[in-house]
Amino acid sequence: MTRRFGEAPEPGRRYVLRPGVYAILPRDGALLLTHQAEPVPEFQLPGGGIDPGESPLRALHREVFEETGWRIGQARRLGVLRRFTFMPEYDLWAEKLCTIYLAFPVRHLGPPSEPGHQAVWMAPEVAARELGNPGDRHFVRRYG
Repeated sequence: MTRRFGEAPEPGRRYVLRPGVYAILPRDGALLLTHQAEPVPEFQLPGGGIDPGESPLRALHREVFEETGWRIGQARRLGVLRRFTFMPEYDLWAEKLCTIYLAFPVRHLGPPSEPGHQAVWMAPEVAARELGNPGDRHFVRRYG
């Protein structure tokens, strides 16, 4: 059974399934996070949706690079969480099925290419408080 974090699904509301991949990225005692400016400014684990026909690991590498400018290595799956949320950037209610990985930042190639994202290094204990959703905070407490 996949653990749910956040709000319960609203009865009668239609949710679109959105599989995604996200990474805990430790290096030198800190975690590499992304800060997304809009629609609500918040710190997040780098990652995002899996495109049609894309493998989860390919999506993880692509999303981390787009949101942080870093290449990663040694990705290892930690677990899966489910969130029911409104995604204003897509104007839809989503059932997000999020696979969380542990990986390591290995090469910084430049700034994030995803608009509105900024790479941020943060101590794990601070990240466990500051991340924008309870699922991210849970996994950082366990594996960060």
